[in-house]
Amino acid sequence: EVQLVESGGGLVQPGGSLRLSCVVSGISFDDYSIGWFRQAPGKEREGTSCISASSDRKIFYENSVKGRFTISSDNDKNTVYLQMNSLKPEDTAAYFCAAVLGPVGGLLRASLWDYWGQGTQVTVSS
Repeated sequence: EVQLVESGGGLVQPGGSLRLSCVVSGISFDDYSIGWFRQAPGKEREGTSCISASSDRKIFYENSVKGRFTISSDNDKNTVYLQMNSLKPEDTAAYFCAAVLGPVGGLLRASLWDYWGQGTQVTVSS
């Protein structure tokens, strides 16, 4: 059974930081690209960042999070992290990790990803 389990969400003040984790099981971690998405109420699910299943594990970011968010992976733990710094109220959303087989050339739209986690809520508010 394929499972992606997110954790690390919570309430944080503007300018604060959070680190999300996504533990992946049931698939060959090295063969899948892993992405982080978010969805705010009334909005479409959008990609924030992803690590490609390429030999160089290329990384892609959505423009609004570049310089603030950092995606990384620990292959020994089958875990992908999303370090989020300088958080803004507009970052408030449910955050999901997703997996798709093979390498990617950028942030694919949500409909193209194969597996999803259940999500973790991030709220940025004073």
